[in-house]
Amino acid sequence: MQNNNSTANEVPVQSTQGACTKHYASVIIGHITEDINIDHEDNTVRICGGAVLYSSASAFALGHRVAAVTKLAESDKARLEQFTIPKEDIYAIPCESSTVIRNKYYTADKERRDCVCLSRGTPFTLADLPADISGDIYHFAGLIFGDYADDMLCACAKKGAVAMDVQGCLRHADEKTGEMYFEDWAAKKELLPYITYLKTDAAEAEILTGTSDRAEAARILHGWGAKEILITHNTEVLAFDGENIYTCPIKARNLSGRTGRGDTTFAAYLTERLHSSVPEALRVATATVSLKMETPGAFRGTRADVEAYLSAFYPEEAKA
Repeated sequence: MQNNNSTANEVPVQSTQGACTKHYASVIIGHITEDINIDHEDNTVRICGGAVLYSSASAFALGHRVAAVTKLAESDKARLEQFTIPKEDIYAIPCESSTVIRNKYYTADKERRDCVCLSRGTPFTLADLPADISGDIYHFAGLIFGDYADDMLCACAKKGAVAMDVQGCLRHADEKTGEMYFEDWAAKKELLPYITYLKTDAAEAEILTGTSDRAEAARILHGWGAKEILITHNTEVLAFDGENIYTCPIKARNLSGRTGRGDTTFAAYLTERLHSSVPEALRVATATVSLKMETPGAFRGTRADVEAYLSAFYPEEAKA
């Protein structure tokens, strides 16, 4: 598959005997969106969003090499300029339609909102994955149920670890009105065993398991087959590796950049887990998202910024 964002200076590496030419810590698959965000005081901001944007930004900021596989209409290709990763690592697939979502927030903490899908991006298929790249992790950064086919999970599980943001399995868009709603994932017990890393927020965890106890929900999801669970909440992030529950508090000083909280956290956690323990990856990921939430848009800081934030606000969570 051709990378539509390759630079003239890029020197391609030739494949030999079907070998991959590029290897990434994480290959992130999802739609980059236009988000129309209306806060509780009816202030409106239009901004590029989508899990693939926020996820790739946080992992890259921490020093990890990531690929973004996305689909959008030709008329919306300017959205690609919002990615923070190198252009040669963006695999943009032209399609008929792009995703546009309107979010109406009702509270200052942005925990209660209504979402309407104004335009739906063309779903991903297995053929959309570039043949000349590979990843340690295949991160499915879906927004709406149906963004990708189930066979993509199974195929990618044979090539690396699969990471799933369950939002793309629970959130549906009404075909007539575009109003978005949540319902349980019918195929959860069939597909969770293919997933190494599963991310939910507190509300999604309750929909999946029937319990509002986040620790118990994590244990249930692990029992159904997911290997490692991450659950985000407005106060903390929880991780469960099948043996121990770990938590780390969110310490953002303001919530102007609340959108993208879970995506930023998950991608930072995933890529840190490639070389760090669960509690250390959780600590870095939570500091990253706390810092990101203080500024709208994708995270544009550096690892040094995160390390400084850790020193200032997370000394008690530092590893021994």
